[in-house]
Amino acid sequence: MNKTETVPEGLRGFFEDNPRLALAFSGGSDSSYLFYAAKACGADIRAYFVKTQFQPRSEMEDAIRTARYLDGDLCIIDRDVLADGRIASNPPDRCYWCKHAVFGAISEAARKDGRDSVIIDATNASDDPEGRPGMKALKEMGIRSPLRECQISKPEVRELSREAGLWTWNLPSNSCLATRTPFGTVLTEDGLRRTEEAERRVGMLGLSDFRIRTRGDSAFVETREDQMDILDRIRPELESVLSEYYSGIIGYGIRRPGL
Repeated sequence: MNKTETVPEGLRGFFEDNPRLALAFSGGSDSSYLFYAAKACGADIRAYFVKTQFQPRSEMEDAIRTARYLDGDLCIIDRDVLADGRIASNPPDRCYWCKHAVFGAISEAARKDGRDSVIIDATNASDDPEGRPGMKALKEMGIRSPLRECQISKPEVRELSREAGLWTWNLPSNSCLATRTPFGTVLTEDGLRRTEEAERRVGMLGLSDFRIRTRGDSAFVETREDQMDILDRIRPELESVLSEYYSGIIGYGIRRPGL
């Protein structure tokens, strides 16, 4: 199969018009497909992964794995987002300020590389801007979102990725570790690492798409509706694991997509 056969016409046109780019890369299914599509179309693209306290270590490992698989150019940038009080204080517009910090770091690195004229991210047509201040920040900073511009939805990204043979085609959607903590609760590195480690341990029990929300020193567990039977089956082991990290579990619920 010609690789461009797994790239829709509109997206091929985008890369023809923008042959030299910088990609904000998370290692997830959307950005991995976008990385693949750009290379399939012959674009000169470099991916930038911004390592902050909000990403679990597994995300960077996934990003490195995919870049190697694609023989792609990857730059890893360290950014201390908790040094910014507008982020660490965890206000409702935390994501807005975090996007400015992350994409500011990417813009600076891309400028040094001579790639700052076109910076893209993997926002897709299924992403709803309502209640997402981070998308406002991207617009203000001039970040392009070719998947969204070309009206390519999340299900289409997964199908195109599967056809392309990308291992990321069915990766569960993820969100940063900060989303596990209610607005107004100060974010700390220790708290974020606790969430990361607790979710890693619970994932080993069989759940694949879930969140552990912090409520004070207690936990609230959310998973997809189609995984509730797994949760019920592993509940004794799950509660045993979480008791190592939290004072108690205050409930279970259905996870809302995208959060």
